[in-house]
Amino acid sequence: MTTTATPVGPRLALLQTRFAAIVGSKNAIVSASELRTYECDGLLGYRVRPQIVVLPGSTEEVAACVKLARELFLPVVPRGAGTGLSGGALPSEGSIVIGLSRMKKILEVDLDNRFARVQPGVINLDITRALAPDGYYYAPDPSSQSVCTIGGNIAENSGGAHCLKYGFTVNHVIGLTLVTPDGEVRQLGSDAGEPDPLGYDLVGVVVGSEGMTGIVTEALVRVLRTPQRTQTLFATFPSCDEAGDAVSRIIGAGIVPAAIEMCDALAIEAIVKATGVDWPLDCGALLLMDYDGVQEEVGEVSARAEQLLHDAGAIEVRAPKDDAERLLAWKGRKAAFAAMGRISPNYYVQDGVIPRKDISPVLREIAALGAAAGLRIANVFHAGDGNLHPLVLYDARIPGQEHAAEQVGGEILRVCLRYGGSVTGEHGVGHDKLCYLGEQFNDDDLETMQSVRTVFDPELRFNPDKMFPTPRLCGDRPGAYVPHSSEQSGEAGRG
Repeated sequence: MTTTATPVGPRLALLQTRFAAIVGSKNAIVSASELRTYECDGLLGYRVRPQIVVLPGSTEEVAACVKLARELFLPVVPRGAGTGLSGGALPSEGSIVIGLSRMKKILEVDLDNRFARVQPGVINLDITRALAPDGYYYAPDPSSQSVCTIGGNIAENSGGAHCLKYGFTVNHVIGLTLVTPDGEVRQLGSDAGEPDPLGYDLVGVVVGSEGMTGIVTEALVRVLRTPQRTQTLFATFPSCDEAGDAVSRIIGAGIVPAAIEMCDALAIEAIVKATGVDWPLDCGALLLMDYDGVQEEVGEVSARAEQLLHDAGAIEVRAPKDDAERLLAWKGRKAAFAAMGRISPNYYVQDGVIPRKDISPVLREIAALGAAAGLRIANVFHAGDGNLHPLVLYDARIPGQEHAAEQVGGEILRVCLRYGGSVTGEHGVGHDKLCYLGEQFNDDDLETMQSVRTVFDPELRFNPDKMFPTPRLCGDRPGAYVPHSSEQSGEAGRG
């Protein structure tokens, strides 16, 4: 059966022609069927179809596309692999999406100075794969690291399990090539691997700015020597209370694991069904930890940690018998989000931060929110730095459940704020949580942030309708923040 593509109108045809002159006809996309791919990122509940998608292949092409978009007064939405979970790559009405998937080269590796120069479309894990034969790796490891790209990691300041010890993306990016919103190409930070370039830390401003300061087309990232030894420990507990206490005991003893992850019973059930890991189903929670460094240090520290786990009430503490078993355990943890499909048709993931000491009471409040809404909530998260990832499970086929899940997600963020935490740890604010930023920061804070943004983008054309509360979405007005009624009902901004 042969299908015929729906013809585009003369205005879109002209638009495609102009951008195709820069990136080539196959890389300037305007057909409705092809644009559907770019309607959302990993947060599937919001969808907006862009006017056009362009896929440049070089810094020069990115700059030319930005200049043409400015000439045509088009809002610009940068996009990486589309794995984000906060709607950060959600198109705006009438926007151009500039996708960076073609720019996927590792341009330079300098092991003497311990950096790599990469394009934004390089997959996170591919850097480590390229470096591993020489005994080096790239530390930030989001759970989606096998598919997410460095450009998106930079936009959201992505983290991962091992960022407890090694820090987030911002701690590993030392230089950037940035196409500014006026189409100029600027070099920020280090250009040749020098660790401490003089001047303002503009790299630190761009990392985590969620695509509102420009488009990164090259990044210099730090690479680290692979640790001499890594010891993984796996511990089960009767409940999250004992597991949370174990985390506090370990950190309080001055031990900083490379990673310390927690899963509750519902998350364990999903992970076991999806991956076949040998995890018991009759426990209330588990911790998965890595200790790394030189041989002698790891042996001593992991032994101390094991005793602290027992002191906190662990049912079982064990170590993988070999690398294959260790890798399978971490595969289980990193597959946790996808594994939810084994126990629920749909889920809504949140990303909030709390003090480590409050893990147990916060999880109890989250459970109460789910029970009140008639929804199950699975918890799998970075326990060492208090970065929660509650997954609110629902069935979109049941009227009202999707909205209920969104409302519960919002209330979870309010719980995090009440305990002195934050509305995001690594997923970004994006479109999903922009209304809650006004509950974390006051008007003066938000105005200062906007002032920094306008230094880069005075016309506010780059990634509009993201991060900052707006009158249309949140009922902004002078004085205390008051959520709009549509936000309360879970309908705000739905495409």
